[in-house]
Amino acid sequence: MSDLAGMRRDYEGEALAPENTPDSPMPLFEHWLAQAIEQEGLDANAMTLATVDSAGHPHARIVLIKGVDDAGLRFYTNYQSQKGNELAHVPHAAIVFWWPALQRQIRVEGRVEKVDPALSDDYFASRPRKSQLAAWVSQQSVEIPDRDWMRERLARFEQVYADQLVERPPHWGGYRLVPHTFEFWQGQRSRLHDRVRYTRHDHQADDWHRTRLAP
Repeated sequence: MSDLAGMRRDYEGEALAPENTPDSPMPLFEHWLAQAIEQEGLDANAMTLATVDSAGHPHARIVLIKGVDDAGLRFYTNYQSQKGNELAHVPHAAIVFWWPALQRQIRVEGRVEKVDPALSDDYFASRPRKSQLAAWVSQQSVEIPDRDWMRERLARFEQVYADQLVERPPHWGGYRLVPHTFEFWQGQRSRLHDRVRYTRHDHQADDWHRTRLAP
């Protein structure tokens, strides 16, 4: 085992100060995301999504952000999955982006809602056919005996949709996290990192409050 306690790096990112950031967080989020896509490549849209179950126990996993608009951040999944069931009971979540090449992290918290079915239809239609079929094949989070179970289901749905477009399963679609908190973290020397937090209390208003946090 490596010396975990001795593993460390020093950060030297660009300065981040509230007075030099926009009045609302979304322009800064989109700017940082665009830079991450350029620097980090295809993994730049990966984010940790944390939800809680009905007993208040937290669960986290990596998902992909697939859309951004003024209302919030969109991702797509199986509504009957563990995270789907948790969001049905507690419709709030936290998201974390980590971009090591840029020495940056973004935390986002807010309520979660299902997107309009038309948005889910449009995104599903844009997916590769194999990914569309996989949405039918996988009963996400359900215990299965082996990979043959998936191969058999895949063969079945390939036959069903052999000569037609794959329709979106009713149990699969999009969510939107409507943020009430953004926190932007920029690594700095000597662990004196820059942290800027945006918060709002009225989810319908674009009245954000900015503050600097101690690292």
